[in-house]
Order: sequence, then structure tokens, then C-alpha cells
Amino acid sequence: MTLEMLCSPERTGVCSAMELRRSRHHRCRESSDTKFESRGKEYNEENSRKSRSNNPLDPEEFRRQGHMVIDFIADYYKNIEKYPVLSQVEPGYLKKRLPTSAPFYPESIETILGDVQDHIVPGITHWQSPNYFAYFPSSGSIAGFLGEMLATGFNVVGFNWMSSPAATELESIVMDWLGQMLRLPKSFLFSGNGGGVLQGTTCEAILCTLVAARDRTLRIIGNDNIGKLVVYCSDQTHCAFKKAAQIAGIHPNNFRVIPTTLSTSFSMCPKALRNTITADVEAGLVPIFLLATVGTTSTTAVDPLGPLCDVAKDYGMWVHVDAAYAGSICICPEFRHFIDGVEGADSFSFNAHKWFFTTLDCCCLWVKDPSALTQSLSTDPEYLKNKATESKQVVDYKDWQLALSRRFRSLKLWLVLRSYGVEKLRGFLRSHVKMAKVFQGFVEADNRFEVVVPRNFANVCFRITPSAVMSSSTKSSNGVLGEITNSNDISSPRTKTKVGLVNEVNQKLMESINGSGGIYMTHSVVGGIYLLRFAVGATLTQESHVIEAWNVVKQHAHAILNTN
Repeated sequence: MTLEMLCSPERTGVCSAMELRRSRHHRCRESSDTKFESRGKEYNEENSRKSRSNNPLDPEEFRRQGHMVIDFIADYYKNIEKYPVLSQVEPGYLKKRLPTSAPFYPESIETILGDVQDHIVPGITHWQSPNYFAYFPSSGSIAGFLGEMLATGFNVVGFNWMSSPAATELESIVMDWLGQMLRLPKSFLFSGNGGGVLQGTTCEAILCTLVAARDRTLRIIGNDNIGKLVVYCSDQTHCAFKKAAQIAGIHPNNFRVIPTTLSTSFSMCPKALRNTITADVEAGLVPIFLLATVGTTSTTAVDPLGPLCDVAKDYGMWVHVDAAYAGSICICPEFRHFIDGVEGADSFSFNAHKWFFTTLDCCCLWVKDPSALTQSLSTDPEYLKNKATESKQVVDYKDWQLALSRRFRSLKLWLVLRSYGVEKLRGFLRSHVKMAKVFQGFVEADNRFEVVVPRNFANVCFRITPSAVMSSSTKSSNGVLGEITNSNDISSPRTKTKVGLVNEVNQKLMESINGSGGIYMTHSVVGGIYLLRFAVGATLTQESHVIEAWNVVKQHAHAILNTN
């Protein structure tokens, strides 16, 4: 079977879940074990010769198979719009298609790619689709992919400088480059006695900084007082922080969540934070850590960094700024103000794998005091001792993270920065914001919809309005909904039912849209409001995709409301 046949439009065409069950699921499960066994028997002498004495890293065979995989991926992107964005398979689909044990004999790359196309691709939700508007983007680029290839090809394990000097030194250089692009204070850079490190995800960055803050305090008050430590965040903070607090040994009763409101666009209130901290101190507890967010997951809300850092400073707390999504756009001067006040923080992170065209995983973390990390995370076994480390002239990144082993992540980030440059990267990001503004304009021009919270970046939070829902309900329902519509008592059960009805209609709208496969969005509930999130950021998205996405939204809303 040729690669052209594997990736032809006919072969990559979209199948419904029912069609998949009727054809491939039944057929593959019925004879999967015998089929894979027969493939092995077909592995003849000619294939054996091609394997170059069975060396799994033969350069020429790698070149041949590598070209095939590159072509496969390129064709996948060329045809990506043919697939439903959200996978349409049912739970357990793959177990029905694959054999119950690994093959005994080798199989060809052609056969394996055929199975990728037939069995794996149908179970993929296509994050790189131009019609992907869910969660936050996981944007890729040619430079990011090729950098990942290089890093995988070298396959170094850069736990310390000695294990691969280039891996360590390139990371330090790239992190200073990126810090300068963000106009971070010099105190966060290696050139100013701070420093940056590439973690896997924000979850790791939060845990590392929290452990550093915990230990910094316990060295003063004693380990026996760990039960007194308190950490703070808002009700919009990512759930990763709660997990980190659990792992770090913070007592569940000492995890403080500051409420936010729609009136403040769901940003954390410094006054409420201070009042909470004051009450804890009076109760004999010890505040140690504040997590502030720039671009929350639900609505991309922005916490006021300056005032929050001022509060934390009064109590000697560590402040970490989580800008996982929005940090990327802050390389644009007109968006830099969103991180004003970061000079008062102790650490700052954002995910280059979200909206910076660098493939997963790549979280950029800067700290003002690297020794705080290394005092908590260092290991010094005899088998890792070396003169470079003992000289204190090098960075050993194993002491800046949870794991010992680490990937050569800086290589892909270096390729992205060099291949596109600051100017072009800014242009990519601005184009996404521009497209989000286009979608926002569509929402605001249609009286059936409303923007729920102000748009800060490239994510539009919207819903069908309560008035549109109620208007439709009174036309097509019995008298109960009519009574709910006319109720003016905001505390009455009927009014609460009205809120529930509006949320239910918007939930049905999202489920209907996603079920169609044309586009994919996700939702959130903030302040009791169910809203749809339209997050622009996929690399392949163009304005035409945004226009078509709005048409899809309108069509499904019309079907639900049954009104113009």
C-alpha cells in the first residue's frame, strides 16, 4: 500500500460513530489477532535485508521511514478539515479494533501507518484543526515540530551541565531571551541573579515554587509547624494549585479561596485577600504563598498583580504569577500592561506550548531566587558528582525541577524564536486577537446573544441571552415557563428556575454544536452563569474559519430557539 493511498481523501474521510461501529469496529475485532499474526509471517527475507541487520537505528532505514512519517503528518494537516474536530468514537472503541497482545514478528512502517490512519486518527480530537476553539490552544509550528525532532533525535538526558552542556546553556540563554521579550525585571534573568527553567507544565512550575516557599518558611519556624501554613488563590485559579498544595503537604483546611464576582470581571480582590490573611494571622496561622493569575481558564480574567503583591509583601509571602495562557501575548507592547506589577512577585510562568507555537510540553518558569528552588529540590549522589558542578560555575537543572531526567526542550523554543523572530511572533498573536474581535462583533450584533465578560485576549465568553430564551419559551411552552418569564422576584424558586433554564439552553447549544463535528468549543460556569468559550489560537485558523464558526453557532441556536 502506498503512502498516497494511506492519506487519500477517500481514506481520510469522516465516518460517523455508527459507520465506524458497523464497518471497521466489527471487522477488525472479528479477526484482529489472526490478521496481526499473518502480517508477521509475511515479514520475508527482503524485509529482513531492509532492516540492516536488525539495527533499530540504522541511518538509511531511519531516513526512509522518517520521510514517510513526515509525509503522513503533512497530509494529515492538508486534510485536517475533513475530520470532525471532536472525536466521534465511543469509549472502548480501540480495544475492539486492536489485538489482545503485542505482535511476535516485526511489522512494516507501511502497515503501522495504515493502522494509525484507520484506528488512531478516528479517536483523535484534532487540537490543530483550524476549527478548534476549545479550552486553550495547543499551537504548533514547523519550527516547533522540527525542534522537537532534533531534540528527540539527539535524545540527551540533560539532568546536569556535564550530561550535555549545550542543553543546559541553550536553555539559560533562551530563557533570558524570552524574559527580555516579556520585559521581565532583570531580577528574573540570569543576567540579574535570577534565572529561568523549562518545566513540563504549569502544574510542575506551581508545585516547585510552592515547595520552595514552604521550605523557606519551615527553615524559620520548624518542620513541626507545617500544619500552620496557609496558601491563597481565587475561585478562578486553576485546579493545578489545589493538587500542588495537597502534594506539598498543605492541610486541606488551610487552602484559602478568595471569591470573585462578575462586577469585577472575576479578578481577585486585594482587600478581600488582606482580610482573609489578617484573620488567619490572628488565628495563629502562617501565610506563605499566593497564586495570582493572568488569564484565568474560565474567562481569561486578570488578577491585579501590583496590589496583590503589596498585600503579600506585608506578610512575607511568596507570590507566583501563573500566566500559562496569556503570558505569550505579553511580548506585544500593547498587552504588556497585563503583567504590570510582576516586579513584586517571586516567580512567573507561562506555557509556550499553549499560544507560542512550541509543541507540548514547554512551560517557561522564572524565579528571582534560584537558590530557593535548589535548596528544596537538589540531590547530590556520588554517581552524579563532577568537577563542573563543584566549580559552582554551571547550572544543574535537575535541581530546579521535580524529576532527575529532563528533555532538551530549549531546542524547539530556540528554533521558534529564530525561525519567526519577535516581529513575526507578535504578528501571529495579534492576528488571533483580531479574529476573536471579529467573533465578538458577531455576538454583539445579534440580540439573541451577549458577551458575558469583557474579552481581554483571544477568548470570547458568550451565551444566548435570558431574554431570548424566555421569549422563545413563552411561544412554545405551557404556562409554567410563561410564569417564570414574568416573575420579578429574584429570590423566588421560579426565578431560580429561570436561571437554570437559561443555563440548560446554553448547554444544549454547546452540545449540539460539538456533536455536529464542524467546530469544537468548551464551556465554563462562573457566578452561576453557564457560558460558551470561543478561544482562537490554533495555528491554522483563519478569519474564514471564524466566520463559518459563527454561522454554525447561529444555525444551532436557531434550531434550539426556533425563532429568528
